[in-house]
Amino acid sequence: MTTTTLAVLVPLLPFLGAVAGLLFGHRVPGLVRPLAVLPTLTALLLAVLVAVRQGGGRAVDAATELTPTGSVPVELALHIDGFAALVAVLVGVVASCVQIYSTGYLREDPRYPSYAALVSLFTSAMLLVVYSGDLMVLLVGWEIMGICSYFLVGHYWETPEARAASLKAFLVTKLGDVPFLIGLFALAADTGSFRVTTILARVADGGLDHPTLIALLLLAGVAGKSAQFPLHTWLPDAMAGPTPVSALIHAATMVAAGVYFVARLLPVFATSGAALVVLAVMAAVTMAGSALAALAQDDIKRVLAYSTIGQLGYMTGALAVGDRGAAVFHLLSHGAFKALLFLAAGVIIHVAGTNSLAAMSRMKGLRDRVPDAYWTMTVALLALAAIPPFSGFFSKEAVLGAAEHAATGHAVAPTAAGWIVLVAGLLAALLTAAYATRLWLLAFHGRGTEAPDHGRQPVAMTAVLWVLAIPSLAFGLSVGVLPDWFDGGSLTPTLTTSVLGTGLALIGALVTYGAWRHTTALAARVPMGAVAASPGGDGGAVEAEAIATHRPAYGDVASAPDPADPGRLLLGPVHRHAAAGFRLDAVYTALFVRPVQAAARLVRFLDREVVDTYVRGAGTAPRWLGAAVRRAQTGNVQTYLSALLAGTVVLAVAAVLVATAGA
Repeated sequence: MTTTTLAVLVPLLPFLGAVAGLLFGHRVPGLVRPLAVLPTLTALLLAVLVAVRQGGGRAVDAATELTPTGSVPVELALHIDGFAALVAVLVGVVASCVQIYSTGYLREDPRYPSYAALVSLFTSAMLLVVYSGDLMVLLVGWEIMGICSYFLVGHYWETPEARAASLKAFLVTKLGDVPFLIGLFALAADTGSFRVTTILARVADGGLDHPTLIALLLLAGVAGKSAQFPLHTWLPDAMAGPTPVSALIHAATMVAAGVYFVARLLPVFATSGAALVVLAVMAAVTMAGSALAALAQDDIKRVLAYSTIGQLGYMTGALAVGDRGAAVFHLLSHGAFKALLFLAAGVIIHVAGTNSLAAMSRMKGLRDRVPDAYWTMTVALLALAAIPPFSGFFSKEAVLGAAEHAATGHAVAPTAAGWIVLVAGLLAALLTAAYATRLWLLAFHGRGTEAPDHGRQPVAMTAVLWVLAIPSLAFGLSVGVLPDWFDGGSLTPTLTTSVLGTGLALIGALVTYGAWRHTTALAARVPMGAVAASPGGDGGAVEAEAIATHRPAYGDVASAPDPADPGRLLLGPVHRHAAAGFRLDAVYTALFVRPVQAAARLVRFLDREVVDTYVRGAGTAPRWLGAAVRRAQTGNVQTYLSALLAGTVVLAVAAVLVATAGA
């Protein structure tokens, strides 16, 4: 079987599994789990085989024209180079782990068949994006992912949080997709093709007439899909969906699609220095702002959501300084440890019965209840904090090293972009270690009552954690091999950024630990009854119902503020703003939501009071005329003869007057 045939089967198998699951899942329950797991696992094996055959060498290209479309043809094309082959393997690994994990996590969920089918369709769409060599075909996968995310985030549709989150995710990403689509058409108009290889060849020959405009339009779509500032606000709210969905979206699909797209078309963006500076600023604000927000969150999944936003900022920062090798390296590394973080968080939530770190910090012995999640999450948090020798250290240092090269004028990117990414990346390294340490301390070193004991978690859930722990620990060791799969540039950490990055990470971790010791000592003097009496939210019913149905609570779980939370001490007055995401949602409400609602009310008023008035008048006038005519129909012959005689007299008089006037 040829490599091209294998590559076609990789996205096709999960798609067929999704179709079969939707058709037969509810009718034949015994087929649900095999249809969810086996096609995805087979696609993973085929993706590995494609990667082995491609071997980081010459790209695999194949194309066939779908139908004549005029001057710019649309082709069913494949373009598989080294980093596309590796990203497809990442998607297959994470999707397979999520499907296996979900068989235990949602084992009692009556909507599991449709959930599993949508996850398979989600996986197929991302694989189509990865392998596609034509931008219109890529757009199909891009949009299917948006639709799947809408349904999966809203899986618990009976709750208002899930419904609002799914709608918000759909609308915000679609807001970015509008300029993205315009940018694709503008790019095709300048280059005469949607084919990736043709576009890159035209760009190399200087064939772009409007590089900055095209790059900025495309960046709008990337900002929406990859949750970059200012279109990132949908991602933390998307935590209302099941935890495995969060792992899939954050680690290998959806948000990774935007980074992958820029990496694939990086020469297009590199033609505009202004676009690279805009991308650098966007990455810098995303890195720093999301790290501060993560340090203030109480919901464990929202901490990880803001963490994803920040790590995506590192990837877009690497692209802003013109190094797609470092960006994709961090994409691969991040995919492993972020999937592990979310899946481990799902185990913790199942046992604790809550998403709240404040509630977990009042549970003694939680780490003893979930030893697998404790050890694997520790590995993933060390990778997230970029502590050597874990994988996150190597990939993050590759990004910082690329920024240093650009800042010192050793790269084609503007030096301003290099300095922006370097400074923001170092600051984010400090903050990342701080919020990772805070999460670890609050979740696993609580005080108070004993954590509930629900027994051992299903093997399908715990085994997946250890599988993902391996690349989280050892993937960085492939740093010497990966350049052959990318652009040949060095990914080896530089001494300067390694010392600065690791030093700042250790400082952040130690300061957070010291703050936690201090706040814990102060909290020990406060009676637990007084803390529990503090005002909370109204999510207790949601949490209780979630425990009763053996699935995690979603959204912000009601809990009293934890006086032992080091985030409050570290952030000070900034804490309440950071906890609210710096109130960007309120800004968007004032700038967009309220004006649109006001316009809608105006249109409704005009429709009801103006347009409907004419419509009602058009019906009222004939009705009144009919009533008047009906009154004349008395049935009295004498009345009719009198009216006839009067009419005849009137006509005769009128005729005489007309004749007289004419004479």
